[in-house]
Amino acid sequence: MSRISPERILLLVNVAHCGSMTLAAASLGQSVSAISQQIRKLEVETGHPLIERHSRGVVLTDAGRTVVEHAEQIQGRLKSLENALDDIAGLRAGSLRIGTFPTAGSSLMPLAINSFRLAHPKVSLSVSSTRLSSLLEMLNNREVTMSVLWEYPWSTLHNADLHLMHLMDDPTELVLSLSHPLAGRDNVSMTELLNELWVVRDDDHPMLEVLRRAANMGGFRPNVTYVANDYQEAQAMVAVGVGVALVPRMALTVLRDDVRVVPVLGTSTQRRILLGRLKNSTASSAEVSMADMLVDAARFLSVG
Repeated sequence: MSRISPERILLLVNVAHCGSMTLAAASLGQSVSAISQQIRKLEVETGHPLIERHSRGVVLTDAGRTVVEHAEQIQGRLKSLENALDDIAGLRAGSLRIGTFPTAGSSLMPLAINSFRLAHPKVSLSVSSTRLSSLLEMLNNREVTMSVLWEYPWSTLHNADLHLMHLMDDPTELVLSLSHPLAGRDNVSMTELLNELWVVRDDDHPMLEVLRRAANMGGFRPNVTYVANDYQEAQAMVAVGVGVALVPRMALTVLRDDVRVVPVLGTSTQRRILLGRLKNSTASSAEVSMADMLVDAARFLSVG
């Protein structure tokens, strides 16, 4: 049996539904002879007679009925596929895999996720939170299709494969105990922090580099007294007077009652929060919607 033409199979289905060559030709805008010629070619391809011609129309043979039944099943599956794709495009189905880093995961992402789930409850959403290097690897490996990322002026994301959209700026602020002499100030400069003890994150955390650069601008080397595992622990140590800390504003959405946050003047420690995805990928409807919601969430956090 030679290769069977899908177009001729669909033509046979039309003939079967119409009941005659004449009606099928009229519905398709073709001549009866052209239809008849295509059916004969299909019979050669299948190796079976498919229709019996009568004066009042056509009747399918057993082989013809088998071909039409399978073709109708295929048409049904194609229609089901079409509907499924329409559901994905209309955000009534589908999935979205997105990456984030911990401070964005505790501030920016919950706002966007809440909006997304309310608007698109049938879209499966998964979120992975990890450090920047892992997020970039996950994007490259397509483990996530988009990710919230960050960069500092001295450590920008130069990746030709990524499309980056700026969401917001995240300033670094000083966290003090309520009893600290500077706690009542509207702002401070790094030069006023020469003799302070510092609570920092672990050695390979980017905030340690932020502190070093800010202190350098203030003309001193920071005296580190405590290395914290996370920002909540850092706040706790600051609250009892162990030291002071520089913390990104996004990490301060859950703030202790016994600490005070004061803006720092004259430093370039503000980081840019970005949304990244691979340039050679086409954004799905779910990605476009989530991007819009992240923009709204970033705007809300920036105003707040």
